[in-house]
Amino acid sequence: MNVDDLVRDSLREQAAEQPSVGPGFADRVLTVRRRRRTHRLGSVAAAVAAVVTVAVAVPLVSGRDDVRPAKVLDGTGLSAHPDQSPPRDLIAAGNVALGAYCTAHAVPRTKDRAVYTRTYWLLDPGSGRYEKSTKWSFVALAPGLRTAAVLEQDLPTRRIGLLDLTTGRIERWIPVDHGVGGLAFSRDGSRLVATTYDENPDLRVKVRGPSGTDWMAPLGGSSRSGFLVVDVASGKGTWSGVASGRDTGTREDFAFSRDGRLVYSRVVVSGGRDGMQQFYDLKGAKAPAPENERYLRADVGARLSPDGSVAASGLTREKPDKSYSALLDPRTGKRVTLVRGAELLAWVDDKRLIAWERLPGGTLYRPRLVLVTIGSDRVVPLSGGPALNSDPMRQLWEPVFVER
Repeated sequence: MNVDDLVRDSLREQAAEQPSVGPGFADRVLTVRRRRRTHRLGSVAAAVAAVVTVAVAVPLVSGRDDVRPAKVLDGTGLSAHPDQSPPRDLIAAGNVALGAYCTAHAVPRTKDRAVYTRTYWLLDPGSGRYEKSTKWSFVALAPGLRTAAVLEQDLPTRRIGLLDLTTGRIERWIPVDHGVGGLAFSRDGSRLVATTYDENPDLRVKVRGPSGTDWMAPLGGSSRSGFLVVDVASGKGTWSGVASGRDTGTREDFAFSRDGRLVYSRVVVSGGRDGMQQFYDLKGAKAPAPENERYLRADVGARLSPDGSVAASGLTREKPDKSYSALLDPRTGKRVTLVRGAELLAWVDDKRLIAWERLPGGTLYRPRLVLVTIGSDRVVPLSGGPALNSDPMRQLWEPVFVER
């Protein structure tokens, strides 16, 4: 599918279902998105953020544009649980599944120091349920939902575990010569890029302000030292040093480019645009962005569509009960269309994505996972969201999607 076909299909479907999205959509990125991202958990290409706790499962508040699925729609690959937040049972659409999720909070180690500590729930492929684990400080999932790469607590660590998701046991350990704090698989699952740090990237210090005390990342730059590219089958790896600068956050993990020839990480620049990214070759030298990734954002998880013709971008417009994100032509950076969703997380196929979207009703942003379709204003709820009387910023859980 090329961009012209996508535009035509989008216009046809919008015309058939309802009046099409008009040209009056605002181009500005709303500040509410920044507030939400400040409280998100750290992931491969985003900074670790503030304290969260486990959400309480609540019934889904209905909305007139919801398409409420059965819990499992046989033959479609769709498994949805709109009454669960965070989920207890498999969430999936097409060839993409929620392989894990995590919550996190600051655990004090001394009077003035703490470590931002994650608790993971990993999918048991046999039971289809998510099982809690406090063993791992960081988890990356390989395509196929059989193997996870894990790091023990007390980062940085000198070994990487390969965890069998079916048995819950470590298949083998890969020893490394540099302290590792973050992991990401290549698209085919054959390699890992392990981000190396001299100190724990999840360290927090107590900060006292007018409104009380909080745990924040320490000032003074990042201890990130570079990255290891590890062959999963052999366990052999090569380390490349990358100097940290003023644009490097406390945790800025590397991830592979689409074709696996480069790695990239987020760049933090005061006053700069959201989601800036810097690419490096596998020897650690700065490199220009690939042509089809030049306009991607490091803080938008969906990135390129499976056929590479469309790029997921950020939040563009919000109404009281609806959000819209932009889709771009990756070759030019020009907007192709808008799609429902406040944050685009993963592509299901070339026309459908999984996104965070607000629960209808009320003025607070209460996120849930939904399935959205290009050219349609409908959403299919996949998970529930926080209760009306809860603090949504303390009920976030970070999803980890993977091809199954």
